[in-house]
Amino acid sequence: MTDPFVRRYFVSVAGNIGAGKTTLATRLAQQFGWRCELEPVINNPYLSDFYADMTRWSFHLQVYFLSKRFDSQMGIERTHESCVQDRTIYEDAHIFAHTLHSRGFLSDRDWDNYFSLFESMIKHLRSPDLIIYLRADVPSLLRRIASRGRDYERNIDPNYLAELNSAYDLWCDAPGHGLKVVTIDTGAGMGISQDAVLHEALQLLKSNLQIELPFKHA
Repeated sequence: MTDPFVRRYFVSVAGNIGAGKTTLATRLAQQFGWRCELEPVINNPYLSDFYADMTRWSFHLQVYFLSKRFDSQMGIERTHESCVQDRTIYEDAHIFAHTLHSRGFLSDRDWDNYFSLFESMIKHLRSPDLIIYLRADVPSLLRRIASRGRDYERNIDPNYLAELNSAYDLWCDAPGHGLKVVTIDTGAGMGISQDAVLHEALQLLKSNLQIELPFKHA
């Protein structure tokens, strides 16, 4: 039984493909003993087809992610547990679907349909207390993507990653979305270590949400 007087935190980790979201989300959850809600990638029935033919499969993939992310976030709210989420429903719409539409992979009709559905869904959702955006340059993203060895990501277009990065920067700086977004610049090339990213994330949680940190990081 949950204690109604204990604050429940909802933190999300945002970022481009290969930015290190899953690693950070998992480690933050371990630090605090929180639930960790990971992105539905492994059993995704559309990803391989999408990377082979973006025009054919963009709408299907985005609707799949939208429905899974909505179900995931509703599940977070039902459990009343503190949680770290790997990528948000807001990124699905404002970063990925938006970029696919601007590149011509989503038609105007499909984009309008998709975004209308997104807007209806988010009316029923609680916004995260804090979104931590992991910024990384394209060479770093490509190196990390290659290191995890997923076949369908082998030929990912660097220009696609660059456009996603631009969309993230615009979204983070936009004043009207009503979300609290902070940024960790993971650096170029080899970048900063996973431990350094974790340390910076913990400090951001402390300063923005007044969370008491685990002793070894206090």
